[in-house]
Amino acid sequence: MAKNLNRQEIILHEVRMHSRVLLSDLAQKLNVSSDTVRRDIKELDKLGKLKKVHGGAISIGFHYNNDAIKDIYAFESKTVIAQKALQLIENKNVVLISGGTTNLELVKHLPDSLNAVFFTPSLPIAIELLSHPNIEVIFIGGRLSRNAQISVGGSALNTLAGIKVDICFLGTGYLDSDGGLTSFDWEVVQMKKAMIIASKKVVLLTISEKLNTTQRYKICEIQSIDTLITELDSDSEMLKPYSDKNINIL
Repeated sequence: MAKNLNRQEIILHEVRMHSRVLLSDLAQKLNVSSDTVRRDIKELDKLGKLKKVHGGAISIGFHYNNDAIKDIYAFESKTVIAQKALQLIENKNVVLISGGTTNLELVKHLPDSLNAVFFTPSLPIAIELLSHPNIEVIFIGGRLSRNAQISVGGSALNTLAGIKVDICFLGTGYLDSDGGLTSFDWEVVQMKKAMIIASKKVVLLTISEKLNTTQRYKICEIQSIDTLITELDSDSEMLKPYSDKNINIL
């Protein structure tokens, strides 16, 4: 029983940290069968600790609703990151922002006085932006990914190909100083690649726990990133491999 509880605690931690995880990745990490992980996910879903989806699980805090807000993983760290990111946004900026709970915290902290244009393929981000009186919100439409909660596919990619924004804030799932920015979702990878191309400046927001992790599909090399923002002090030893690659650290 103790082993079972420990395994479920690891699953829950991975889901809450990354927001979305694949059943196959969890099975490999835990060195157990996919059926075992599937049963654990089903139990955790019944307990209301995560949400079971096809091929894996997503965190409760990843969904945009009042109850989910109470369950945002590393909330204090994400608040620190949001406050740091605010200093990069100026009036009249044209901003592109992806989804994710850290980016959602940034949007929540935007001052009412900010006058700017925000493009986003993220439905939760777009809804939150609508509460800011002086921000023009342009939703990048297309087929909505049920699990990622962002627009994907040809229509969204075509829209991104037609814009050039001042600054892009990308949520981060997996980041490594050598492996670059990666993800397990192929369609999200294509969206983020297009977002990077559409931006004059690219900023990654991530809690430090996600540093030095990799996934199967590459979004970009680390050199494509202009600025990295974590909750750590900029001179933290953990960030040195990134600053050594000439990434601006906040």
